[in-house]
Amino acid sequence: MSGTLNKVMLIGHLGDEVKMHYFEGGGCIGRFPLATNETYVSKQTNERVTNTEWHNIVVRNKGAEICEKYLSKGDKVYIEGRLKTRKWTDDSGSERYSTEIQCTDFTFLTTKKESEAQQATSSQQATPESKAVDSKPVSNEPVEDDDLPF
Repeated sequence: MSGTLNKVMLIGHLGDEVKMHYFEGGGCIGRFPLATNETYVSKQTNERVTNTEWHNIVVRNKGAEICEKYLSKGDKVYIEGRLKTRKWTDDSGSERYSTEIQCTDFTFLTTKKESEAQQATSSQQATPESKAVDSKPVSNEPVEDDDLPF
C-alpha cells in the first residue's frame, strides 16, 4: 500500500461550550473538549471501571459557527476528522505539544434539551406516584379491524 491514512471517528459528550476565535480575513475556528468513555469490569475487584479520555476538537469556519450555535456542554456528538499535533512555546519558554482532532465532519446525536427531557422522563417513570393507572378492562377477545385497507 503506497498511501497513508489519518482518520479519527469519535462519539462523545462535550466537556465545555464551544470557544470561538475569529480572524481578520473573516475565518474562524471553534474549539471544544470531547469526552469518550471506556467501561469494563475489573478482574481483581469485580467492579465496573470507567475511564474517560479527553480529546481537543478543532472545527473551522462555517462548521465552527454551526457548532457554536447548536452545541452546548453535555451534548452527544459524532466527530470525524484527522489527528494534528501542534508544537508551541509556553510562557516559561518550554516547548509544549498538543494533539488535536481537526474536525472534517460532525453529526449532532443529542442536544442538551433532549438529554434533559430524557432524564426527566426516565425519573418520572421511576417514581410509582407518576404512573398512570389504566382503568380499561382487559379482554381476551380478538380485536377486529374492518377498516384496514389490506
